[in-house]
Amino acid sequence: MRNDLHIRPVTPHLGAEVSGVNLKDAPDAMLGEVQAAFAAHGVLFFPEQNLTPDELLAVTSRFGTVLRVPYVKGMDSHPDIIAVLKEADEKRISTFGGTWHTDFSFLPQPPDATLLQAAELPPVGGDTIWANQYLAYETLSPGLQRMLDPLLAVHTGWPHGTMGPGPDAAVSRSIKMVRNDASADREVLHPVVRVHPVTGRKALFVNPVYTQRFADMTAAESKPLLDFLHAHATRPEFQVRLKWQDGMLVMWDNRSTLHLAINDYDGQRRLLYRTTLAGAAPTGAASGR
Repeated sequence: MRNDLHIRPVTPHLGAEVSGVNLKDAPDAMLGEVQAAFAAHGVLFFPEQNLTPDELLAVTSRFGTVLRVPYVKGMDSHPDIIAVLKEADEKRISTFGGTWHTDFSFLPQPPDATLLQAAELPPVGGDTIWANQYLAYETLSPGLQRMLDPLLAVHTGWPHGTMGPGPDAAVSRSIKMVRNDASADREVLHPVVRVHPVTGRKALFVNPVYTQRFADMTAAESKPLLDFLHAHATRPEFQVRLKWQDGMLVMWDNRSTLHLAINDYDGQRRLLYRTTLAGAAPTGAASGR
């Protein structure tokens, strides 16, 4: 593949296809253009990358520091890569990532970005959807924005950890969960509205998997507003939907998007390889945080 960069927006507000670039040997100047596109579009789709595991790790490290995530066991040969696999005979079970979320928001320093490459795909189905959290914040009323700006929320990894439903609740026998992870089995406070360190824009930073309640409130008190925010954050006009292609690599910004894996391919095998980029503690919208 020649390195002849072309960036085509997929929707007006989220997602772009990046063609004419071979990420494993792209010059640094071209990667700078890719990073600018990433800041502008939030999710980038790279067709025909076909990276080996070693190449995937090398490409990931060109964008930042590779993070070994908690709870989910990596590949034996490459512990920093998760094999996102659902076998054809694994029917009537949830798929990995099958609820709207941003990756590992319960960590004190949540991931900046995630990279995911298609290896084996069903003939139809298995799409992924992302939602723009800048728009989710910016389309709220000024009064609600002012109320949310100073708030903190409690994030926990209970769906995966010791407080969760147990080792038999893994979404797939092909994805191994590691329990009792002291680095993640805790509650962490994050701003409800975070300021993106690159763009300076405000984005909602709550999700229905890991956000449990607002700080200094009970779960029952928090639920009505969180339910509203979760529904609002995933409105169709904020979304981009991807039909995967063989060898495609996708990179998305966990600081400004939510995502959802569609579980509609029972009876078909689906395998993707995932890496994660380390991040920093979120900066809140309120002054002094």
